[in-house]
Amino acid sequence: MTDLPATEIEAAAELETLAAQIAYHNARYHTDDAPEISDADYDALVRRNAALEAAYPAAVRTDSPSRTVGAAPAGHLAKVAHAKAMMSLDNAFADEEVEEFVARVRRFLKLADDAPVALTAEPKIDGLSCSLRYEDGRLVQALTRGDGQVGEDVTANVRTISDIPQTLQGEAPAIFEVRGEVYMAKDDFAALNARLLAEAEETGKDARQFANPRNAAAGSLRQKDAAVTASRTLRFLAHGWGEASVVPGETQAEVVDTLRGWGFPIAEGFARVEGTAAALDVYRKIEAERADLPFDIDGVVYKVDRLDWQARLGQVAKAPRWAIAHKFPAERAQTLLEKIDIQVGRTGAMTPVARLSPVTVGGVVVTNATLHNADEIERLGVRPGDRVLVQRAGDVIPQIVENLTPDAEREAYVFPHVCPECGSAAEREEGEVVYRCTGGLICPAQRVERLIHFASRHAFDIGGLGQTLIEAFFRDGLIESPADIFRLTEEQLAARKKDGRVWAAKVIAAIETKRTIPLDRFLFSLGIRHVGEITARDLARRYVSAKALGAVLRHAVFLRGQIEAAIGEPERKFVLRRDKLLVGAIETAGIGPEVASALIGFCAEPHNRRVVFDLLREVKPADVVHETRESPVTGQILVFTGSLETLSRDEAKAQAEALGARVAASVSSKTGLVIAGPGAGSKLKKATELGIRVITEAEWAEIVAASSLAQVNFGPLQG
Repeated sequence: MTDLPATEIEAAAELETLAAQIAYHNARYHTDDAPEISDADYDALVRRNAALEAAYPAAVRTDSPSRTVGAAPAGHLAKVAHAKAMMSLDNAFADEEVEEFVARVRRFLKLADDAPVALTAEPKIDGLSCSLRYEDGRLVQALTRGDGQVGEDVTANVRTISDIPQTLQGEAPAIFEVRGEVYMAKDDFAALNARLLAEAEETGKDARQFANPRNAAAGSLRQKDAAVTASRTLRFLAHGWGEASVVPGETQAEVVDTLRGWGFPIAEGFARVEGTAAALDVYRKIEAERADLPFDIDGVVYKVDRLDWQARLGQVAKAPRWAIAHKFPAERAQTLLEKIDIQVGRTGAMTPVARLSPVTVGGVVVTNATLHNADEIERLGVRPGDRVLVQRAGDVIPQIVENLTPDAEREAYVFPHVCPECGSAAEREEGEVVYRCTGGLICPAQRVERLIHFASRHAFDIGGLGQTLIEAFFRDGLIESPADIFRLTEEQLAARKKDGRVWAAKVIAAIETKRTIPLDRFLFSLGIRHVGEITARDLARRYVSAKALGAVLRHAVFLRGQIEAAIGEPERKFVLRRDKLLVGAIETAGIGPEVASALIGFCAEPHNRRVVFDLLREVKPADVVHETRESPVTGQILVFTGSLETLSRDEAKAQAEALGARVAASVSSKTGLVIAGPGAGSKLKKATELGIRVITEAEWAEIVAASSLAQVNFGPLQG
């Protein structure tokens, strides 16, 4: 990639923007079933994020999208933790990337370059991931993926799907979780939209029309009333498993055959192949048949066939090393760019949105596309009135690929230098790609967005208090700051609706349940720039209580005010020294200068302190309760040195991290254990001098075996 930023500061700024965009679109897709960008557009964001992280590893964020899966489950269904995490898959977009995937498998397992690697290949269904738990052969629970750790209980709804057996045929393990995709066939999707339209015409109401089969399947499965699900034809295809008391086979293909024997449908086209060339042949065959398939697909999934190899390969932050999704190219169409609107977010970020003449791309009508920022507009050279080429790959809003009329006589689009909401100046800080409104809390858009963020699912999660209500309450002067939400009364709300007493009581009751909230959610709800969910969690775990964290932040604010440049000290040296002191004051793993500066800057602002103190009169952040687990190396810093004879460095590091340890590149007084192989040199010598325990590779293998690490099967889902 040749267009990487020139400096780490520029990379960090772009990674911040990407983290916010990807988190937002994850929630729209996985939680709200209302995606706003195409699969291709989303994949482009993820790939750009990965490229920046690879080029600038020191700029990787603690809330990096590469560490997260899906989005948190919605609130109207019961939330249940998965026995085994439901993971996502890394993507490949070219044959060369599939070849590199197989090469990585060989390198990790220390196989010869020409060693055969058997794979399974199957269509990647564009549906809703679901895990079905069977106990003694009977279906007892069904969960959506949710955020990968916690899903939604859809058991009653799943029982209405005829493809899913209530009892497994033949012998079955005591516990077995079947994982696959709930989907809606193309014909059933068309019939559902036609029925909804006819019902609307009969009643005189507005007709609900689903944008595509995936949205229809997700909306139908996640109904409160199982009767609604039963009235819509849903189907299921199995492709993997989660927790299992016994795994019935030694290969992926063998277990899939068992699933078929138990009564589960398996995607037509599933095949076991030897090597990359054969896998790519399956890809091209499925791609050629794509249009004629009864369901939507967006690629082909390859998995290493041997389960013992899968166990050794393990996983990275959110995806297994032993599987990859080979995505199809995006579909394209031409349309007119009618105008460019500017949307202002809670941090003042001004995002341009393209309004398009309606165009059908791959069977879906699209009208909007994000243009990301001023640089993207300049790169494309787009202006209102241009014809543009757009693409999509399964969702609603496309990506603008190209300006088809760059030479037409039209003035260039000038990105606004004032906020369209409040008229304040719009500025772009050095190293940033985003223009921001400088109006802060005088900007109504920012104030409203901050209130919406405060009540959102990942923050205070106040049921019934959504965007529309918050905008109306703000407009009418009922709320201006977060604390005002907790001072609303039933009388104020009931007066807004005819016979509104019951509704008002429900909203107030929902608010009252949130007067005590986990400390990390409290921090995240404040909308501090750069403080996402993971950073908030790290701070909460580090300081346990709001009181302790508050004391640290007050000290950090005081310290910042005392730091001055020494006489003759160069500006860059002063900035580095100041940043190091501020990071030290926060003293939390994973928090660097950017986050520390934003956090301390927020706390230094008198208005922000007044807002927080006012809020603390109404709510109480709960202290963090730490959970610990027993392990010989949990919490230790490990160093591997010398040659490893039975495993690669990547596999060794993965084993250590799975046991709760951290791997360092050098030996220091903080090192807890050194694993030394043949040829160990200076690191072994230093460990001996410092009195650090040193073990052999064989002894390390015993530690791993004792923890049963090699028996773990992570059972990823497609997509």
